[in-house]
Amino acid sequence: MKRILWLGIFCVCMCLPLVAQSTRKIRELEKERNELRKQISESETLLQSTKKDVNSQLNNLALLSGQIDERKRYLATIEKDVETIQREINRLQVELKRLQKELADKREKYEQSVNYMYRNKSVQEKLMFVFSADNLSQMYRRLRYVREYADYQRVQGIQLQKKQEEVNAKHKTLVDSRKAKEELLKQGEEEKLKLEKQEKERQQLLSTLKKKQRSIQSELSKKRRSADKLNAQIDFLIEQEIEKARKRAEEEARRKAEAEAKQSGKASKKSAESSDKDQKTLAKGKIDAYKIDSEDRRLSGTFEQNKGKLPVPITGAYVIVGHYGQYQVSGLRNVRLDNKGIDIKGKKGAMARAVFNGEVSAIFQYNGLANVLVRHGNYISVYCNLSSVLIRKGSLLKTGDMIGEVHTDKDGNTVLHFQLRKEVNKLNPELWLRH
Repeated sequence: MKRILWLGIFCVCMCLPLVAQSTRKIRELEKERNELRKQISESETLLQSTKKDVNSQLNNLALLSGQIDERKRYLATIEKDVETIQREINRLQVELKRLQKELADKREKYEQSVNYMYRNKSVQEKLMFVFSADNLSQMYRRLRYVREYADYQRVQGIQLQKKQEEVNAKHKTLVDSRKAKEELLKQGEEEKLKLEKQEKERQQLLSTLKKKQRSIQSELSKKRRSADKLNAQIDFLIEQEIEKARKRAEEEARRKAEAEAKQSGKASKKSAESSDKDQKTLAKGKIDAYKIDSEDRRLSGTFEQNKGKLPVPITGAYVIVGHYGQYQVSGLRNVRLDNKGIDIKGKKGAMARAVFNGEVSAIFQYNGLANVLVRHGNYISVYCNLSSVLIRKGSLLKTGDMIGEVHTDKDGNTVLHFQLRKEVNKLNPELWLRH
């Protein structure tokens, strides 16, 4: 009978974690939202230049556009969370209705049980019921029935109490969900007003820049030539790294083959010919991919598993002011950009930091500024526009380790140019970063 009692309690208690899941889900959404809101608040501290020259105004446009993109992303998150919470509210309403029906049924059964016990409450009546049996076997069954009915009534009482607690908890969760939704809608309205203000400011800036079309093209051409030279240097160094990695892989394969030959006591002619053929294939033509050793392969696999989870490679407040790839600048005619990475604006004194474990494969100077390549197996991250570096070639870095200080120009712009490569292929860093 004890087993029946505990089984009843267990079945009721199993439903209680479902109530906690709703609250936990809302808290997780709120945590993610607060992190994004904090990032937006910090990015608002990045001030625009007061200068009126084309370069400064283009930088201001990039900053403002980046802030608008962030706010739009935040609004999209709010709308998505509102929909999620509304679905949760609908589910909770259905659950609450079901629980209330179950509560009413249990209350009715419990009342019937109490009334029955009240009508047969005296010990004398119970004894008469037991001793009026026709034989000993029937007497035992009646005695067992009296005991089990008393236990059943206790179980009914416990289940009723637990069900009432479950209904109360579900109702509270429903109220909290509705409150969370109302607060989200309020936040959304506030963000829309801020977005409208920023959009208006952007239109005013665009109106000014449209009158300087020739100067814009001249400024962009100058930046493009500088970027091409920088990328050529990066490409050259990466090809060197590919060649080094290929040689490491060949050496590892050679040592492995020698070890296997030594272990077996002989190396067949066929194996030797096959090995020679493989070596020629590896060396043939222009290098366009890593031939990596086992350690590089392990690190590459770990890096790939962290896609979308890598930290932003700059400390403090930031805004992405230059996106990856070729794209038209919205609002400006014939102004097209081509970026091999992304540009991240931070505060003066911001530091570049490693996005993953790796080894510093190259440090080089360009236009008086330092640029760093960090190898992560057959992936390479590139950090450009540094005024100083804290590491040296060959340094082993951990995720988040400081690489150097990002340069702040005469106009107060602190911009890190960041690239991500796999072998010789250029990747969109925004798809790999957690931001």
